[in-house]
Amino acid sequence: MLEGIPKQVKIVEVGPRDGLQNESRHVPTADKVRLIEALAAAGLKNIEVTSFVSPKWIPQLADGLEVCRSLQLPVDVIKTALVPNMKGYETACQAGLSHIALFMSTTESHSKKNINKSVDEALATLGELSKQAKSDGKWVRCYLSVVFECPYEGTVSPDQVARITDKLVELGVDEISLGDTIGAATPRQVENVVKLVLRSTEISKLALHFHDTRGTALANVLAGLELGISIFDSSLGGMGGCPYAPGAAGNLATEDLVYMLEGMGVKTGVDLEKLVDAGCLAEELLEKKLPGRYLRACLSTREKENCSKAGTASAVKQ
Repeated sequence: MLEGIPKQVKIVEVGPRDGLQNESRHVPTADKVRLIEALAAAGLKNIEVTSFVSPKWIPQLADGLEVCRSLQLPVDVIKTALVPNMKGYETACQAGLSHIALFMSTTESHSKKNINKSVDEALATLGELSKQAKSDGKWVRCYLSVVFECPYEGTVSPDQVARITDKLVELGVDEISLGDTIGAATPRQVENVVKLVLRSTEISKLALHFHDTRGTALANVLAGLELGISIFDSSLGGMGGCPYAPGAAGNLATEDLVYMLEGMGVKTGVDLEKLVDAGCLAEELLEKKLPGRYLRACLSTREKENCSKAGTASAVKQ
């Protein structure tokens, strides 16, 4: 194992929200609950279960409140939901959630496309939400999008990222997830941005969120690990994307992340076989194959073993 990297990491599973919101196929409430419970059974302790965005914009997650109320999870599993505004926050309170996630963009263009607000306007709204949530005793995370590259403005200035991160800390945000929304970052960019942000932000507050559009997600995770980052977002099977980021592929697959980390001696607390079972369920519900590489390799091996067993059984019968 590389010297100095964390011995244990926290994985935030975003598939039930970031993944399913980008799927054209509607997944019934009961099936969403089955999938989330399968993720918890695999050992994932931090799961973003839904979002309380208007059904007009994200119809796939219109049943978020019902999903939250239907879940039967171990007491040590933390459920989080994405909250865009005060109305969404009120719904999160109705759902009994103690953890919420907010979001905003780093660049003006992406912010306008995403929520029709400037960066400063988004910060003002986020500040109101964070203040209310903290006064209610809730834990607050914030997703910061297009941290490294923007589909509209190109390479993002690390100084801009640091400015917004500093402001989020001032607003009382407990955890900030730096997002490579279009999957264009390289390890050097990760190093440059994270080092600058760490000048004024505690490392315990930072998470990294990578998409694998150009195949660099795991390399970027490694860069983050070498800087001491111990919180990473990922999505079962590599589900996900961004409707306001043209060309953005799915998130880093949770199985790929767990496989690499465990192979390096970094503890995740996740059972890979049960995680593959959850991936198999996701493919069944979505009626398609997911891109996660470890998932594809394991399911291929399982298919061969099943074929071999079927062949043996046939020979015995003869």
